[in-house]
Amino acid sequence: MHLYDLWFAAIAALIAGYLLLEGFELGVGVLLRALARDDAERRVLTAIVAPVWDGNEVWLIAAGGAMYAAFPAWCASLSSALRPLLLAIVLALVARGVALACRDVRPGPSWRRGWDVVTFFGSLVPAFLWGVASANVVRGLALDDRHLHTGTPRDLLNVYALIGGAAALLLFIFHGAAFTTLRTSGELRERARRLSRQVGGGALAATAVFLLWTQAGYGSAASAVTGALAVLALAGSLALGRAATARDGRAFALSAAAVVLGTVTLFAALYPDALPSTTDPAHGLTAANASAAPDALRTTTVVAAFVLPLLLIHQGRTYRIFRRRVGTRRVPA
Repeated sequence: MHLYDLWFAAIAALIAGYLLLEGFELGVGVLLRALARDDAERRVLTAIVAPVWDGNEVWLIAAGGAMYAAFPAWCASLSSALRPLLLAIVLALVARGVALACRDVRPGPSWRRGWDVVTFFGSLVPAFLWGVASANVVRGLALDDRHLHTGTPRDLLNVYALIGGAAALLLFIFHGAAFTTLRTSGELRERARRLSRQVGGGALAATAVFLLWTQAGYGSAASAVTGALAVLALAGSLALGRAATARDGRAFALSAAAVVLGTVTLFAALYPDALPSTTDPAHGLTAANASAAPDALRTTTVVAAFVLPLLLIHQGRTYRIFRRRVGTRRVPA
């Protein structure tokens, strides 16, 4: 195994970790108005994500930094080809962060209602577009012999990518409902549990269709295994949510496993390519020809060996501090 293979796997792990953590945040944001009946319950929903959302974004920054350091050609081509999608995602995430920070600055209902709308769209747009972007990477983009994108933004909205966006959105909504069930109490928790049962079937169907299409068109033996496990994990989470006896922790763990395994499936289907070309396979990028020089990879590996444990320790400590259930009678200030 070459060092660039290790870094390809490392980037897959970082993005999977990001989508695992960001996924339930986006799901909670989309469900903010649907789940909550009054302002107190909306405060509960924002309280369960507000302490952790900025730390979760570090995973995305780490993945982007790792890609830039280990695969500069991949990073350049990807950021250029997916510029409209990435710009929309970044603007939406920034708007959502501002909304979470500003919502309770003033007590007026119209003020809070406006920021709740921003939170909704700031969660909906990234949840859908992450699926669209991921599907386009697996499918391939129109690249020339210099690895430059020659297509149009309209090309990114193909049928396969739109199904990927729908699957990601429904999966994140289900993941957010499972997280809400785990972290809240009282009527809000029961409402979230009922909603997870309602949306779970759609999430399971859309995820299964998308992963089957991925396997049929681009898959490998490894992606077949991880894709099947992702669907089974999602089905298991749905079954636990419908059980008479609550198994909130296990249901959330399985929904998290579905997100991670689904992400790993896309990377397994992509490998050894990094960015296929739909115009000519010779114009595509692979893990080998997109990687940095060996010396740069070794230096990056040493830096990552020091930084990554710090990231994991910080994240673990944050979630340990904010692990208790939140209800309308006890909302953090």
